[in-house]
Amino acid sequence: MNQPSTTVQESPSRNGGRSYPTVLPQWALEIVRAIIGCFLRLFWRVKFVNTEYIPATGGLIIASNHQTYLDPFWLSLPIKRPTRYLAWADAFNWPLIGSFISLLGAWPLQLEGGDPAPIRKTRQWLREGGAMVIFPEGGRGHSDGSMRKFKAGAVRMALEAGVPILPVTIRGGEKIWPSTLRLPRLGRSVEITYHPLIRLEQHNGEGARECARRETERLAEIVRSAL
Repeated sequence: MNQPSTTVQESPSRNGGRSYPTVLPQWALEIVRAIIGCFLRLFWRVKFVNTEYIPATGGLIIASNHQTYLDPFWLSLPIKRPTRYLAWADAFNWPLIGSFISLLGAWPLQLEGGDPAPIRKTRQWLREGGAMVIFPEGGRGHSDGSMRKFKAGAVRMALEAGVPILPVTIRGGEKIWPSTLRLPRLGRSVEITYHPLIRLEQHNGEGARECARRETERLAEIVRSAL
């Protein structure tokens, strides 16, 4: 399966009464990726480690720690395949930013309850061979670069869709754009490390919730290991 099926509905979605634009076609996304890549490399030194672990095909959840608003762009540069992103729903209400991230393939997700449609769409995307970026912390990590506790949503979706997880560690981002700054610093370095795939297994006699909790802890430890 080289690409997810076009049967996944990506018509304008709604959140709080506001509609969002349709995702750009893949050829346009590749052009935007190249432009963004040039921009990122112009202003920051970006190092990618272990990109050979990125699978070219098949349903996949990409789970990373979260340090800056630039994280989705950094970690996506070596991922040469159709990719979508689960993003904080409130970000879609920001002027210009909301429309921009929608066009690039972000789907709004309420952190506490809310519309289940993005979750259903994510499961379908994964089952049809798509890649999905999720930040299990649910928001940016601590200002010193350490991680917040991972939520179990990414693992639960991987279990339900029967897909592996690609753990990713972003290191150095907090020095580029700490939460105390309005704009990022230029000329700093960031390192993006890709880890071997995690293939989730539910042990005999183990409940789904217990499995998700155990595998989420394992995922967090792997991501933390490269900080």
